[in-house]
Amino acid sequence: MFKNTVLFLVMVVLSCGNKVDGNTPETDTSEALAVNETTPETASNDIIVGANRTSEYLKLLNGKTIGIVANQTSIVQRLQRKAIDASTMGSEMVDVHLVDFLHENRSVNVASVFAPEHGFRGTADAGELVSDGKDIKTGLPIYSLHGKHKKPSDEQLNGLDAVVFDIQDVGVRFYTYISTLHYVMEACAENNIPLIILDRPNPNGNYVDGPTLEKEHSSFLGKHPIPLVHGMTIGEYAQMINGENWLIDGVQCDISIVTLENYTHESRYSLSVRPSPNLPNDQAITLYPSLGLFEGTNINAGRGTEFQFQRYGAPFLDKSYYEFSYTPQPNFGSKYPKHDGKLSYGVDLSEVKAERAFTLKYVIDAYQNSTDKSKVFNTKNFTTHAGTAKLQKQIEAGKTEAEIRKTWEKDLEDFKKTRAKYLIYD
Repeated sequence: MFKNTVLFLVMVVLSCGNKVDGNTPETDTSEALAVNETTPETASNDIIVGANRTSEYLKLLNGKTIGIVANQTSIVQRLQRKAIDASTMGSEMVDVHLVDFLHENRSVNVASVFAPEHGFRGTADAGELVSDGKDIKTGLPIYSLHGKHKKPSDEQLNGLDAVVFDIQDVGVRFYTYISTLHYVMEACAENNIPLIILDRPNPNGNYVDGPTLEKEHSSFLGKHPIPLVHGMTIGEYAQMINGENWLIDGVQCDISIVTLENYTHESRYSLSVRPSPNLPNDQAITLYPSLGLFEGTNINAGRGTEFQFQRYGAPFLDKSYYEFSYTPQPNFGSKYPKHDGKLSYGVDLSEVKAERAFTLKYVIDAYQNSTDKSKVFNTKNFTTHAGTAKLQKQIEAGKTEAEIRKTWEKDLEDFKKTRAKYLIYD
């Protein structure tokens, strides 16, 4: 599967005779979890994510009680000793979850975990309510930030000295992790708790495009007046939230960003872990800004297949026009896919060379080649995803993509000027 080729050296000292919780080998965290960042043996173009720069955030967390906002993408790479044969010990790079990594560290007291949409381990459907719970592996309480309570409560934050945020985003406004970031920042600001952000690359960070959210259409699928594709990392976006006074009553969150190394906005970055159940690979992530608009329609965008966000179709698309068809079925990440069990006609994009760019051509194509155009849009949901009611009206009026794009130009130029103030990477 697609894999980030980050090479990272960690100095590890394992104490083999001691135990933690009766069954976990204890690590000498004073040295074992620190990183020698002065001589990393890595090519200059290999991206080092914030989570792998352990010495940078361990010094901020030393002796503190913390909460962690994390999901399945919150991975730390570290060296682990391994028996090569009966007489020889070697080592290999392994992926360790950030929560497990810090929970084993004697210098840090992890008190709780906060889980975004899809849950802590990333198995819930899109939009599915995620309940509070307990992590089986560590025994830590897990508080859901997707459901009735999208913002950490004062009670949940009580006693914490800091909160760590480490979630992989994909750079699209309606991808809800940046809304979770907003609420976490707001709660931390209100409780005078510093937030430490472990930055990660934006795989769609090379461009800015799409309609800008109108204030009256603000929701969890988009809280701020930004274009559909914002072109920022989580760390950069957090700086914008503070700088533009988007938190309630203009409160400011005390943030520290553990930055990326060897990253620019033109960098190509292949994710080693699905950022959510229905983004299984690079192709899906690249196409997501464009095909994600189908979430606000009655057209299936590959959910219920193994090619999520790499195809689209519906029973009411014209089968005389489309040569491709498929039948959605419930699967991992999609218990109730649109048009479950029904033959759907449409387009397969799984083998095309997807460009890192946003386009309306797929939504316009589907609308124009529908046998019943009244079935295409779920108006409320489409407006929420688009961030504006204008886009649906423009498509229904037969406007071309070029004509529609002209209506975005000023908003995009204004946003790019604002965005420039908060960029960290060239």
